[in-house]
Amino acid sequence: MHYELNEDQVAFQETARKFAETSMAPHAARWDAEHIFPTELFVEAGALGFMSLYVPEEDGGIGLSRLDSTLVIEELATGCTSTAAYISIHNMALNMLARNGSAALKAYWCEALASGHRLASYCLTEPGSGSDAASLSTRADRDGDQYIINGSKCFISGAGDTDLLITMVRTGEPGPRGITCVAIPADTAGIHYGKAEEKMGWNSQPTRTVTFENVKVPIENRLAEEGQGFKLAMEALDGGRINIAACSVGAARACVELSSAYVQERKQFDRPVADFQNTQFKLADMATQLVASRQMIRLAAAKLDQGSPDRASFCAMAKRFATDTCFSICDEAIQLHGGYGYIREYPIERYFRDTRVHRILEGTNEIMRLVIARQLLSERRGTLIE
Repeated sequence: MHYELNEDQVAFQETARKFAETSMAPHAARWDAEHIFPTELFVEAGALGFMSLYVPEEDGGIGLSRLDSTLVIEELATGCTSTAAYISIHNMALNMLARNGSAALKAYWCEALASGHRLASYCLTEPGSGSDAASLSTRADRDGDQYIINGSKCFISGAGDTDLLITMVRTGEPGPRGITCVAIPADTAGIHYGKAEEKMGWNSQPTRTVTFENVKVPIENRLAEEGQGFKLAMEALDGGRINIAACSVGAARACVELSSAYVQERKQFDRPVADFQNTQFKLADMATQLVASRQMIRLAAAKLDQGSPDRASFCAMAKRFATDTCFSICDEAIQLHGGYGYIREYPIERYFRDTRVHRILEGTNEIMRLVIARQLLSERRGTLIE
């Protein structure tokens, strides 16, 4: 195992860090307070390859490994966790299109999406099917050379402001085998968007319900074959889970750095707060948990890159551990800042709010435990605990 980054990885990391520091962090508080979806930023990010990190080069991406991509996403999350999380979702949706779409579909969409001039949403969750995604009910009935789609999706990131909806629909029998994936232009007649949800965090990206009412989509907009949609969705979520875990690490790292600086400046009882052993122990634990989270993500990413049979379980482990642990780090950072950590003049409370949802989306952490346990209890335990 090699724990040191190579020259290329350091270059990716430094480019993303500079972008986060100069183009994201100075605006993050305003984006959050005013609920601004920073579309201009995505064009700037696209020019650097951040909107198509692991998309194949022939489809307009920069073809990074999943491990290298987590380095970039962590850095972006230090600048604005909410915006970095949307960039992660866009990458997931675009990658599904690039690897499974027809030549004509890719020719029309991939370059524009990779550049950030157009944006994508991933549409799986429904009002009646969250954790039980295989029970989704949005239907796509075939009518000649097109599908007629009816149903609704909820909690869709970017919906109403994005250009393409990568959508899981039911074309066949109940359960996962009856699900198909379709790329739906967001301005297609019959699509209706609900109000932007009022959320605890993730305020720099809109979240809306999407309703499909007799929406007509060409059959050629299907990704892969009928009945393969659930498989595509779950494969995408393996990568999405380590991406969102990397977002949590980026937020937690920012909190550790801010807290380390604050406790050296803040004085109580005529001494810097950093002089107290309780503060030192707290910071030491935060740093240890941060590094452990990052290493789990990198192990899972390496498993994903290698196509290991147990990759899904390792991605679930990394997501469960990192999102729980890094949320706790953000919470401890608030405690170290005292009352100042609770007010919006300081960014700590924003990192805390933005990381809370990471324990829910891309599969709740309870579902992550099920993924892990099922493999652990099967005959395919592999290297899970060896």
